[in-house]
Amino acid sequence: MPDPPALDPADHPAAAAAPPRKIALDGPASSGKSTIGRLLAARLGYLFFDTGAMYRAVTWAAQHAGIPLDAGDQLTALAETLPVAIRQPAPAETDGRAYSVLVGDQDVTWAIREPDVEAGVSQISAWPGVRSALVAQQRKVADTVGHAGGPPGIVMAGRDIGTVVLPDADRKIYLDAGPAERAQRRYREQAARGGGETYARTLAELIRRDTIDSTRATSPLRPAADAVRILTDGLAVDEVLARVLADLAAPPSDAPAPGLAGGDSPD
Repeated sequence: MPDPPALDPADHPAAAAAPPRKIALDGPASSGKSTIGRLLAARLGYLFFDTGAMYRAVTWAAQHAGIPLDAGDQLTALAETLPVAIRQPAPAETDGRAYSVLVGDQDVTWAIREPDVEAGVSQISAWPGVRSALVAQQRKVADTVGHAGGPPGIVMAGRDIGTVVLPDADRKIYLDAGPAERAQRRYREQAARGGGETYARTLAELIRRDTIDSTRATSPLRPAADAVRILTDGLAVDEVLARVLADLAAPPSDAPAPGLAGGDSPD
């Protein structure tokens, strides 16, 4: 889906007024976190940080090192020592990436999106030691906001940002959509890169991941109590971005009630 046209700051005061500096953006797989997070951060001049890329990088590294997915101690040690860097794409990186992911000096941006990594990431991210190691790194990144050498603000995307990583975030958004909608998005993304996965298999894998993510004992996927939930089924990117900007423009006390956004139905 192409990027939306520029929005008039007069219609969206968050683009012109001082917005919240720490924004938590959560949601299940393929709910639009990366796309909306990248566009929102660019609009605000903030750092976009996709924490899911860190878990995928650990999964990719574990698979290449031959570490079993049930070896919690080994996976924790790997997460504690793996040199993962997430940065803005270089000018020559024009392959559609939202950001670049490096493990050491190796570019793994697209490698961590392969089906075998997608199939293992939820299991690896369920290990408490892995989550603890990566959450500590994520908080360190957020702590640089507003300090010398740090970004003016951050949009951090993941599954537990508002509930665990940044429970004190200035604003929390939870993007959601039905499994069929999200599977279609993931299927189109994979097909565009030449992947051979079928829609049925993509849907089954997404439902499996949802189950693991929402039932794990440590940091399960769920909206924060004070998050605004935006249902993205059938919405274009610019429509979702407009709803997020509208929420950021409203004082916290005037923001839509948790679990709803605009005219969304509670059903």
